[in-house]
Amino acid sequence: MRWTAPWYFVVAVLLTGGPAAAQVLWDMDNITGKKHVFQDGPTVALSRPDAWPRLDRGTVLCRTEGDLLRLAASRRGEPGPRPDCQVIREPTPIQITHRAGPGRTQVAVTGQTLEGWTDAWLPEKAPPSGGRIVSIRPEAPR
Repeated sequence: MRWTAPWYFVVAVLLTGGPAAAQVLWDMDNITGKKHVFQDGPTVALSRPDAWPRLDRGTVLCRTEGDLLRLAASRRGEPGPRPDCQVIREPTPIQITHRAGPGRTQVAVTGQTLEGWTDAWLPEKAPPSGGRIVSIRPEAPR
């Protein structure tokens, strides 16, 4: 069996997967002269990640203050009705409407009619990093 044909190599790499598969496709474009066309998903306009104030990815936004309190109770393990809350999927600019202590803030999403309550820490001024989240997790020992 002759291993001079590049197709044996392509099949072997594609079967093993990994980042090398993309490189093989790139190299095969150069060998065969054919171009692979990859379909893009829909274009989504993302908000500016440095907007302030904002809700970051992973922040919870509840419809009412009662929902926020029920969420806190369920996090403590207390039984009760399910709160009406959603998880923010991308940085979302907001306006702070009302503060009820450091753990309860009523906000309105900028440019939308959506209002709700969050337990996210939202200081009056943007962090010194320009609104970017900077990790404060210590490095693992080497």
